[in-house]
Amino acid sequence: SLSKLQLKTGDLDPRLFSRLRHLQKLDLSDNLLDKFPNSLTLPDLRVLNCNNNKLEDVTALKQFPLLEELTYENNVYLTLNDDYKVMFLLQNLRLLNGKDITKLANHVRRVNSRKLTSKVTAHWEKFFRDQLPEKYTAEQVKSIKKKFLKSVQTNVVYGPSSLSEFTRWRVKMIAEEFLAYSLGLELNSDTEPEEKMDENEEESTESPREAAEDVAQVGDFSSYISNVTITPSKRKRNNSKSSPGNKRSKSQANTEEEAEDVSAEPLHFLQCHSKGNSREDFKTQLWSCVFEPVLDSGARKDPIVSSSRTVATCGGESVCLIDCETGTVLKKYKVATEEFFSVAWTTLTMVISDSRKKAHNILAAAGRRGIVKLIHVAADFCYGEIKAHKKPIATVCFSPTRETHLFTASYDKRIALWDIGIPDCDYNFKASQLLLLEAVSIPLRIALVPTCPEQYLLAGCEGGCFAWNIKLDKGQKSRPFEAIFQFPGEESMTTSHRVDGLAFLNDDVVVSKSSKPGCIYLWSWSRTFEAKGKGCQRTVSAVILAELEWSTTDMSYLTLSTCPAKDYVFCGDENGSVWMYNLSNYTTAWGSAKGKRSERRISPTQILKWPELRVNGQQPPEILVNNVVSDPAFTYLVVLTSVNITAIWKKS
Repeated sequence: SLSKLQLKTGDLDPRLFSRLRHLQKLDLSDNLLDKFPNSLTLPDLRVLNCNNNKLEDVTALKQFPLLEELTYENNVYLTLNDDYKVMFLLQNLRLLNGKDITKLANHVRRVNSRKLTSKVTAHWEKFFRDQLPEKYTAEQVKSIKKKFLKSVQTNVVYGPSSLSEFTRWRVKMIAEEFLAYSLGLELNSDTEPEEKMDENEEESTESPREAAEDVAQVGDFSSYISNVTITPSKRKRNNSKSSPGNKRSKSQANTEEEAEDVSAEPLHFLQCHSKGNSREDFKTQLWSCVFEPVLDSGARKDPIVSSSRTVATCGGESVCLIDCETGTVLKKYKVATEEFFSVAWTTLTMVISDSRKKAHNILAAAGRRGIVKLIHVAADFCYGEIKAHKKPIATVCFSPTRETHLFTASYDKRIALWDIGIPDCDYNFKASQLLLLEAVSIPLRIALVPTCPEQYLLAGCEGGCFAWNIKLDKGQKSRPFEAIFQFPGEESMTTSHRVDGLAFLNDDVVVSKSSKPGCIYLWSWSRTFEAKGKGCQRTVSAVILAELEWSTTDMSYLTLSTCPAKDYVFCGDENGSVWMYNLSNYTTAWGSAKGKRSERRISPTQILKWPELRVNGQQPPEILVNNVVSDPAFTYLVVLTSVNITAIWKKS
């Protein structure tokens, strides 16, 4: 045991350690190690504990081939990608951070490697093989190798984006092996040869989902609903309607119909926000979910390619992080006296011990107590809180342009803008309030205007839809609203309806939902705001572009969301269904200055019906869909309900 000795990497002297030929267990926890020296040797090491250090890389652990148990929790810079690297590098590893990873590791070493190898080979065949002449010079080979390695790491994608770093690492390794084999090139010495499958060994037929679920069961709370049955006959979504008012030829109609047939399949039903982890809890309301931004998207800055499959959800006393593909609850945060209403992500560049900067995702969560919790997810650490309001916080959102700027909208009829600061290596941070926006009623949803997110904020409130000027170079810290938007059938502020859904479909089109039954409007921000003119507080009529046909319920707080990249709007209803609208046929016309209002209501492209779900033989009670959110690429749809069930659908 060498724990708690303030050891740094330089203190591990290879000349000493290489003499410990029979050492089997080594405890290096609670030190200051940032990496392992490459030549410690330790040929018989079976158990290694390096919890609570500052490790940044795990690849040097391959020098301990007999390692069976490894723990490195609370090394804040290690991620899921590092877990996968050690599973690949250490063929005898059974336990990682206390969990049995045998099945998952087999999948990583065999199935994952096989899939990546075939993708790398296909990439060479398709794009590079013909570039090499029959007789080639060393210089030509060197040039093509460089191009191929760069191209293959950028373009070969497999598995979730949260594992993109691991995938790139493996792809590079496989590509170098492939070139060495095909062209007789020398391998880089730091590349670990891929495990070859034994000829007569049975191929693993297990899916990654099964492997991951197997690992997930080790967790200390039950995430899957017990004894769930889904009746297949109810799984078909047959309410697919084409949009009205379009005269089309038959062949054109068919292709458009096909394009519009969304067909999504229910993937998982999770009950992971239960009070006291009770399987009988079908009362906890789930309110907010948001997909984690991808950290290192390399050469791919496209938000679609770099969208994640990890989603944060909140409801009751907990916030969960869920892998949408496997249904695994990756992390869970609990505050016994809290009821969480809203979560939001930001990416902060934090300075680590030796002055190097690194990007980390931070999650803000808030609710009934008026306190914002700040969670450094990779470190499993809630590092701070901001006592933002004396009354509950309905919703929070980060500025897309200033990563430390957080808006909090509260039942105290105010929206505050905070600078949450950047924590130092000891997690000291300083938060300050920059603005206080006065609302005349409770703000429920907020949205920053995409073309000028540092100048205007919209809020859907109990008493209508409002806009504020949030420019920081203006003197006053406390500000009244600058405009209230009037919708058809509203003569004045006294007749305004509650706006409980608000989001931008693109840079200009706003989607808002009011408490008037069945009413979702699409309207133009720029044309509406231009009509207001400069200066004074004004009531402005919203320039309506279209109205969406939706449920006739008068139930409030069933919010909507958008997927701008795919021109989609989503809204759940009081029967567990999700109404989906593909508006790509309309957005071009709306974008032109003369874009007229669509005369008829636009019908949903499709309605996803709630499957006939039986839990312990019983159907859950009335199911309201409080929120429904897709990832930026619209691969997954996460549905949050009033009965403590998170449903995850996947576009098929």
